[in-house]
Order: sequence, then structure tokens, then C-alpha cells
Amino acid sequence: MKAYYSPSFKTQLKSFPELVRRKFNKQIQFLIQNLRHPSLHAKKYDETEGVWQARVDKSVRFYFLIDDETYVLLEIKNHPK
Repeated sequence: MKAYYSPSFKTQLKSFPELVRRKFNKQIQFLIQNLRHPSLHAKKYDETEGVWQARVDKSVRFYFLIDDETYVLLEIKNHPK
């Protein structure tokens, strides 16, 4: 699998602190290797649109689609508590 960063995703990611970006980079490697990696807590977020959600840390989530052999990264944002 590979990852495609949408333009809006890249912009959103840049707005996060360096620590969050480093955590995300670790998590995206886990995603590429194994969608079911325990630290991702990956799950279907929107069944109708095929959108998935995964965890960067306790307060940040990222959202993606699976298109053949590519994870299309759509959005990264703070998780509402």
C-alpha cells in the first residue's frame, strides 16, 4: 500500500506542531504496513462514503479512503472530546 496526501491534508498537517507531525509520520508508516495495527485504532467512520478514521494520538485523528492499493488522506484534525 501507499499513501496519497490530498492538497488540503498537506495544508492541515502543516498547521500542527512538530510533535504531532512526527507522531503522524510514525502512524502513517504503521498504516502502510498494517491497517489493523493496534495503535491506529482504525475504523470505518462513514460507511456510505467509505471514509476511515485512525488515531495519531489521544487528541488528533486523520481520515482517509482506500482506493485499490492507495490510502487517500483526506483530513487531519483535533478529535472533539
